[in-house]
Amino acid sequence: MAQKTKQAKINVQDQLKKVEEQFETFQILNEEGEVVNEAAMPDLSDEQLQELMRRMVYTRILDQRSISLNRQGRLGFYAPTAGQEASQIASQYALEKEDFILPGYRDVPQIVWHGLPLWQAFLFSRGHFKGNQIPEDVNVISPQIIIGAQYIQAAGVALGLKKRGKKAVAITYTGDGGTSQGDFYEGINFAGAFKAPAIFIVQNNRFAISTPVDLQSASKTLAQKGVAAGIPGIQVDGMDALAVYTAVKEARERAINGEGPTLIETLTYRYGPHTMAGDDPTRYRTSEMDNEWELKDPLVRFRKFLESKKLWNEELENETIEKAKDDIKEAIKLADAEPKQKVTDLIEIMYEEMPYNLKEQYEIYKEKESK
Repeated sequence: MAQKTKQAKINVQDQLKKVEEQFETFQILNEEGEVVNEAAMPDLSDEQLQELMRRMVYTRILDQRSISLNRQGRLGFYAPTAGQEASQIASQYALEKEDFILPGYRDVPQIVWHGLPLWQAFLFSRGHFKGNQIPEDVNVISPQIIIGAQYIQAAGVALGLKKRGKKAVAITYTGDGGTSQGDFYEGINFAGAFKAPAIFIVQNNRFAISTPVDLQSASKTLAQKGVAAGIPGIQVDGMDALAVYTAVKEARERAINGEGPTLIETLTYRYGPHTMAGDDPTRYRTSEMDNEWELKDPLVRFRKFLESKKLWNEELENETIEKAKDDIKEAIKLADAEPKQKVTDLIEIMYEEMPYNLKEQYEIYKEKESK
């Protein structure tokens, strides 16, 4: 006799579907640069819109030159950023100088635009200690290499800002793969519990190195992960600079008004490899997928929007490109002028008073370096 199927008393699938349906993608500009959400347009002047475009174009050139410098052996670790300019630059553009940025390793452009001198960013890539000596008036920390660790740090910095009565936020970034780390949940949960003024951005660029996002998590969106921590989650078109800017600007306002943190998922794409350390994206991405996302290019989209308003042209584009090339040339010259890093340098700057167990090693290395 066939066994009867028990009737479920709790419709868990319907419950999950209701959660997922709440996370629609926020967008202002479509792929043709046309405004599709007039009510959400940010209050930016013509000059501010032009400046945002300048920064995005500049960052694309910085990425191209950094890849070339890496291949020449003049930079060390480098994670390409092309395709993520709207997610990175528009989010930073929505901040104030007093806000803190806690970046991942792909987020060097944000901290450069927040005030870190470009020559120091190059030294960071080379592993030189001076690349980590952040100027006192620049509220950033060095890019985090450990996946997701910056989320916990951001929660702590945000709580510190709250306890000191500062009207500022801590913003941090990770990729879609970072949401699978324990640090991710611990960070958003801690910040949510204490209503810390933090903004957590997940740059969903579709692949955590080579693992596609649909294998990374069963969640239909990554934004909905905020539900478990009791904080708002928003999914944004990460190729739309205006949508990213608006989402971050509003998250900042909520945070400084005591409403706690926000989790923002930006749907974006990295055109290059995960890093320049041997990754080959052709092994896990199809040319059809690359072509599909190239049609969504954040620079092309924003350029079309500005051109329709007579705010951008070829002359402004070329001026920005030449300015970026000149700045990069000067910055790499300054980085090259720095003395080579020595082991004794690291020992000297690590401790105010050198511990006994390092003194002997210090003398050994000092003798070697003098030859």
